[in-house]
Amino acid sequence: MKKIIILITASVVSAFLGFSCDSSSDPIDKSDDSTSNPVAAEYQAVVAFPNLNFSNPVEFTHASDGTNKVYVIEQRGVVRSFDNVSTTSQTTVFLDIDARVDAGGEMGLLGLAFHPDFKTNGYFYVNYNRNSPSRQTVISRFKVNSGSQVADANSEKILLTFEQPFTNHKGGKLAFGADGYLYIATGDGGSGGDPQNNSQNRRNLLGKILRIDVNVAETEKYAIPKDNPYIGNTDGLMQEIYAYGLRNPWRFSIDATTNNLWAGDVGQNEVEEIDIISKGGNYGWKIKEGNDCFDASGNCGQSGLVAPVWSYRQGTDGRSVTGGLVYRGKKLPDLVGKYVFGDYVSGKIWSLKYDGSKATDSGDKIGNVGGISAFGEDADKELYILNYGAGKVYKLEKKASSN
Repeated sequence: MKKIIILITASVVSAFLGFSCDSSSDPIDKSDDSTSNPVAAEYQAVVAFPNLNFSNPVEFTHASDGTNKVYVIEQRGVVRSFDNVSTTSQTTVFLDIDARVDAGGEMGLLGLAFHPDFKTNGYFYVNYNRNSPSRQTVISRFKVNSGSQVADANSEKILLTFEQPFTNHKGGKLAFGADGYLYIATGDGGSGGDPQNNSQNRRNLLGKILRIDVNVAETEKYAIPKDNPYIGNTDGLMQEIYAYGLRNPWRFSIDATTNNLWAGDVGQNEVEEIDIISKGGNYGWKIKEGNDCFDASGNCGQSGLVAPVWSYRQGTDGRSVTGGLVYRGKKLPDLVGKYVFGDYVSGKIWSLKYDGSKATDSGDKIGNVGGISAFGEDADKELYILNYGAGKVYKLEKKASSN
């Protein structure tokens, strides 16, 4: 079967700017752009499922249930499942909550995580913005009933809701850690420059990574893990908070080998950053943007702000980071153990090596995909890439030798 190689066009790049940085007329400082020297890519992006098209896909995942099925979220409020076979031509509507979802701006159905015991209990969790009350973020559990291949849309159990002041910077990702807890990414609530200082305010849930325990009695919604940093505090700090000081950690992943939580945090006007999230960490926004001072009144020199493990200046390399994952598959052995991520605007893809304290560029920019909304993996831990505007799923393949 002929492989379809991706080409970058201006129309594709512009399709998903709602998830990129805020527009600005400020000049871009390229003086220390550490990734500005291009190298020959060793990989190429090819369409993984040529017969399938999706409407604004924002997540690719699997259920770890022993089947060969994979799942794609469409921002409007639909989850589709299909067989992980390149020639597949049909999808099944696994969940349709379009009527409940507000998909304006950067809102919508943004995250999906299957319970580690999904094969037994049928539970999975979603993160979406509902249309009434307008913009409100909802973290819900749904269920697949025994003997069914699709979710029961009437089984929704709402676990957590919180208000959103604007229509952008919603975060969205959900994932279970090896500890069995559910991790949730939230953005700073939007506009530009975090006007309400939400990310540094530990009395709300915006601009954070949250962690909750969903393994509770059916009469309860969730519990706070006993080692969450603010459990039991008497100062009004939100006990769900795991880390804070983030602008829009739209996509994160947890490496099952090291348990490192990697997040791509979208910048404002200057810097895109990659963070490894630790419990109780303050990642600086809006005091700092990457390693730059953003708000001098916030004391940029204060101790305790966690620096990104990698950052790049907005410019030719892009303007809107999309967090990726540490590759643990078998088909691309040169990438094993490397963190693969990209930029929505430029379409560039990089890989980083991490030695436990320092991240370094692996030396390649490994292909291009326009409008990268997410990286995902299948049950074999093979890597997939979503193109938001084109509605396609891509994978990486090693380029044939030029000799």
